[in-house]
Amino acid sequence: MINIAVLVSGGGTNLQALLDAQEAGKIPHGKIVLVLASNEKAYALERAKRHSVATAVVRRKDYGSQDEFDQALVQTLRDHHIELVVLAGYLSILGGHVIDCYRDRIINIHPSLIPSFCGKGFYGLRVHEAALARGVRVTGATVHFVNEIPDGGKIILQKAIAIEDGDTPEVLQRRVMEQAEWILLPRAAEIVAKKLDEEKA
Repeated sequence: MINIAVLVSGGGTNLQALLDAQEAGKIPHGKIVLVLASNEKAYALERAKRHSVATAVVRRKDYGSQDEFDQALVQTLRDHHIELVVLAGYLSILGGHVIDCYRDRIINIHPSLIPSFCGKGFYGLRVHEAALARGVRVTGATVHFVNEIPDGGKIILQKAIAIEDGDTPEVLQRRVMEQAEWILLPRAAEIVAKKLDEEKA
């Protein structure tokens, strides 16, 4: 079984989807053993505590450089014997050291069909605002491996969601979460955990 860390910055709805999936037996090759937040006020930490999952906070502003932050992040992950990192609404940038230490072991959920509406500056509501402004009729979510290019890693899973007349960014965001993100992320976590588990055996 693979030890999983979920990195969060906010409310933790994707974390909740992962925890629910784990408890339903849908991630049999992995176990969430750590929830690491970029700020101490992230509500996701409360969700973790309710499910008896260890928590940690590593804040970028507590470190003088990106490299120092990366070193602290990696050390925290190693202290918990983490083998797979899942980014679930994590807003801090991961530097090269973290990516090198966990090459092909970091996955991220993005609220669009990559390569549309992705890359630097595209996160949260901004993605849905951009999709509506462009007039596309279909959006969705993508789970991908993390590399040095924002949203540039190999795609693992995608799911398309129709844009409906009268959608606001908030309404669209909710539909993409409920119908795509919360389904895809646990599924992708199991796909990668299973592969890593088999390699370890």
